[in-house]
Parts: sequence; structure tokens; C-alpha cells
Amino acid sequence: MSKYARITGWGKYVPERRLTNFDLEKMIDTSDEWIRTRTGIRERRIAAPGETCCSMSLASARQALAMAHLPPSDVELIIVATSTPDYLVPAVASMVQDRLGAGNAPAFSLQAGCTGWVYALVTASQFIQTGAYRNVLVIGTEHLSVGVDWTDRATCVLFGDGSGAVVLEASDQPTGLLSFDLGSDGSDYDALIFPGCAGVHPPSHDVINQRLHYLRMDGRRVFKFASRVLADSVRKVVIDSGLTIDDIALIIPHQANDRIIELARRRLKVPPEKMMVNIDRYGNTSAASIPLALVDALDEGRIQPGDRVVFVGFGAGLTWAAAAFHWEPQEPMSIPVLDWPVRERLAQPVARARTALWSARISLATKVEPLLLPLYGFAAGYRKRRKKE
Repeated sequence: MSKYARITGWGKYVPERRLTNFDLEKMIDTSDEWIRTRTGIRERRIAAPGETCCSMSLASARQALAMAHLPPSDVELIIVATSTPDYLVPAVASMVQDRLGAGNAPAFSLQAGCTGWVYALVTASQFIQTGAYRNVLVIGTEHLSVGVDWTDRATCVLFGDGSGAVVLEASDQPTGLLSFDLGSDGSDYDALIFPGCAGVHPPSHDVINQRLHYLRMDGRRVFKFASRVLADSVRKVVIDSGLTIDDIALIIPHQANDRIIELARRRLKVPPEKMMVNIDRYGNTSAASIPLALVDALDEGRIQPGDRVVFVGFGAGLTWAAAAFHWEPQEPMSIPVLDWPVRERLAQPVARARTALWSARISLATKVEPLLLPLYGFAAGYRKRRKKE
């Protein structure tokens, strides 16, 4: 019998300390208005001394396990997605496994930048679908504040700390992962990078003096990459799952910049209420951002049992990832197979035709929009001149 992976529990943790844009005004040459208009961020959470990737992971994991009514001793696999572990060796997942009390459950960390949690979700789902494990704990955690150069206003305004976790459990009823899209373009690996304190630039006085132990980002390259892959990846998983965009209740994107999210929303031609945005509360928390946004969306009542949601992210590597997911936390008594994942078979040709038309419109907009940007700028300048006259 086929197995499916339901999300049965979820939890989050964010540090108590709020670092607002007004706080940053006192630290560097910036302003609340400058940050908000360019990123959408109002504040971010910063870990206190003693708070670590491990401790934040434990906090979110315990919430998720409690909701799923799953004792830590019954956890069969732990995956922690992070780019900011407590140590290069050992994997922070092993530390979480021990301190959680998860017996001898296998545990590993997964590093794929801001897309790490979606990579981990897809990986966990396949472990369950093959029958290898009955449940998997998937955590996304980042302790980015330790790697931020607080003198660099281009990056320090962006990042925050936090953790989100989910429990996936095996189900006999169709649900869970519908389709996924994972990708990488390593040609731009250095667009978002910690250049120092590893193999290429081992720890040294020169590394410290050159500030190579801090995160560096080429914002233009990352923005250009994200603007292209975000909408394309959503479109792919929607098509591959047999859905139409109208079937999607909510899209939960990586929270890096609300301009990028808004651009993707317009290209996908979805209303604002179908796009989850909480970047104003936490900033960019990398691998933690999508699970944090998921938990907030659930708390706000924006996802209901039976809904289809799409998780999508982009990040260091450069990588991208998207997953279409059927949300059914409580296993129903029975779901007719013909009704899942979309609709009766007789209606599928119509759905495919609608999806093809929607996909073609998005593809055309994606190609034409960059060509029109200079015209937008000219038109804006013309309107300003007319107002002055």
C-alpha cells in the first residue's frame, strides 16, 4: 500500500530581543524609511548570549512534537536545515537528537541556504513514501546574527534569527507532497557567501582583518536570480501536480525582500491574500523563514484542512526549491482516490487547458517585463515633471 506524508505538528521559536529599524538608525547610517521601502522589514529577532542553533531548534521541535502528540523517543529521523550550525563538526542535528531525547534516531544537517527547509521537507517526504520511516522531524533554524557585519548597512539590516519545525507522519490516505522542484546554479556561488574560516580561507589574522568571516552578498545578482526563479518554480510545481493556480489556497515564499515577493505575485497573477508575507516581523531568517511563515499563516487561520499550499524559496548556492503540498493534518476516515489530488478525472482536461493558458501568460510576462522597466522609469519621471509644471 502506498504511503503518504502528512504534517501533523508544527512549532516555531524566535528570540525575545527585537532589533527595530529605529535601533539600527543609532548604529549605522540608515533610516527606518530607507529599510522599509527597499525590503519591507520593520524589525528582526536577535539571539541572546547563550542562544544557539541547537537551543532554538530544540524549542521549535518540542512545540511541533507536542502538537503531533509524538514523544521524542518515538522520532525515527531528524533533519535540520541550517547554514549557521553551532560547529562545523559535529552536525547540529546530532546535538538536537541527543538533547531532545530522541533515543538513537538518525540525524543529519542539510545545507542549501535559504531553500534548505524545502529541500529537507522533500527529503523527509520521500523517506516516508518509501516506507523507510514512519515519522520525521524537519527543522529549519538560523543563527545569522553571529555572521552579520554590523558595520555593513547593505547586509546587517536584512537578517534575523529564528527556528521553525514540522513533524511528518506516514498516512495510508492520499495527502502531503504533490510535486516539487529543486535546482541549483553554482555559477553564482559567490553572490551570497561566508568567504572565510573554512577550507579556502582558513581561520587567520588576515581573514579577521579583511572581515572575511562575515556574510557577504551581491544584492543585484541575488535579486536578479530570485526574480526569475521564484515565479518559474511555483509555476512548475503547480503544473506538475495537476493543479491550477486557482486551486492554491496560499503561497508561502522565502521572506527575503517584499519587492521580490511582490514581483513574483504579479507575475503569477494571484491576489495579495494568496501570498504569505511576514518579513516585517522577522527579516530574512534564511532556512527558518518558510516554516516561520507557515506557522504564522496557520495561527492567522489562512490555511484550512484540505487546502493546497506552495512553499517556494531561493538562496545561497544559488539554489531554488518549491513544493506543492496538500494540507491535511488530521487523517480523515476516507478520501476517494479519484478526488485527489485535484478533482475527478473527467475535469482534468479542463484544468490542464486552464493551467497551460495561465503558464503561457506568465512566461510572456516574465520575458517582456524586463524590457519595459526603462519605460516604467521614463513614465514615472514624466509624471513627476508634469506635477511640477
